[in-house]
Amino acid sequence: MESFADVKYVLDTIWLLISGSLVMWMAAGFAMLEAGLVRTKNTTAILTKNITLYALACVAFYVVGYDFMYGSGNSFIGSGFLTSSAADGDHSGLSDFFFQVVFVATAASIVSGTVAERIKFWPFMAFVLVLSAVIYPIQGHWTWGGTALGGWIDGFSDFAGSTIVHSVGGWAALAGALLLGARKGKYSKDGKINPIPGANLPLATIGTFILWLGWFGFNGGSQLALGSKADANAISSVIANTNMAACGGALIAMILTQLLYKKVDLTMVLNGALAGLVAITAGPDYPSMGLAIVIGAIGGVLVVFAVPFFDKLKIDDPVGALSVHLVNGIWGTLAVGIFNPDVSLLAQIKGIAVIGVFVFTSSLIVWAILKITFGIRISEELEYEGVDTHEFGLRAYPEFTDSMSTTTGSLGSTVTRRAGQVDAKFVTNN
Repeated sequence: MESFADVKYVLDTIWLLISGSLVMWMAAGFAMLEAGLVRTKNTTAILTKNITLYALACVAFYVVGYDFMYGSGNSFIGSGFLTSSAADGDHSGLSDFFFQVVFVATAASIVSGTVAERIKFWPFMAFVLVLSAVIYPIQGHWTWGGTALGGWIDGFSDFAGSTIVHSVGGWAALAGALLLGARKGKYSKDGKINPIPGANLPLATIGTFILWLGWFGFNGGSQLALGSKADANAISSVIANTNMAACGGALIAMILTQLLYKKVDLTMVLNGALAGLVAITAGPDYPSMGLAIVIGAIGGVLVVFAVPFFDKLKIDDPVGALSVHLVNGIWGTLAVGIFNPDVSLLAQIKGIAVIGVFVFTSSLIVWAILKITFGIRISEELEYEGVDTHEFGLRAYPEFTDSMSTTTGSLGSTVTRRAGQVDAKFVTNN
């Protein structure tokens, strides 16, 4: 009969693998959400970015990032914990690697949505490489890696990554958006904000539900064990709280948009649910479900006001990723210090600040180098015509776009050549 230790090992390993698989499925959620919130002419670019960034992030984290984050900080293939543990016949390191690597891909996916519709593909992939291999593992080494940055952020608590994953992706995305600039036609010279609706709201809704489901693995798996009654109870609490926070975020976004705009805004409701999920991620292990609803609802309030706030700053974010992941990554981390008596609010503030400054500054440097050397923005002509056919040779909806070009293509072409001004109806349809 197997020993209790063997049974615990099996249960812990299976839980990490199942949870990691759920988090991996979030890559599909990000792809669907982003594809639904961009225009048809850029859909293939979004889909290509999301599958290739996932693959690149996994390989980069394997080659450099994992040992850099959890080991001595300078290991490569053949010399780190991952390889040595497998050689000794202990594969627990492999299940942990799988669970950790899908988190890296999540951070990279956040960047994809913010810079959508005007970023060059290869410079974007170069940034994902640096983010996955260097930037993410360094800040992860200070936190989950156990160093606490030489005591600078002792006491910092982030259960599943509101800051360590989500705001990291948000800071990196913000740096890229600032250097890229807004999409043509988004902001008029007179200060008017021109909405650019997404092409496929059913797809965006499916993406949100996929992300919601994947979050149960994201947060629940962060318990890292299922080998005892206490672990099972903790996971149940984490998943229940995660679900309720998302509900709170979605409902408050529904109510607020009705009050503010006299209509319920589906895109805000979707981002409200995601905001609640991000907000609870730093501390899904301690609150009651009632408090989880409150934390998620505050996240929903923040996202409703953050989206127009970034627009007023002329920071163009096609999918609202900054409002969801950066703003609520910060809020969720602060909430742990506010509501959990065992965690210092000051430690949370210090952790947010240290990680934020490092990630934003290092990302800005990488983006600037890419901008100077290769250029990061597509040409104005490509932006008008769409990235899909020029960079990838494929259209996501060939019958639909061919039909649209027949009916409005010539008129649209005339409009796009008028002193660089764009008529919004052609921007959204072509």
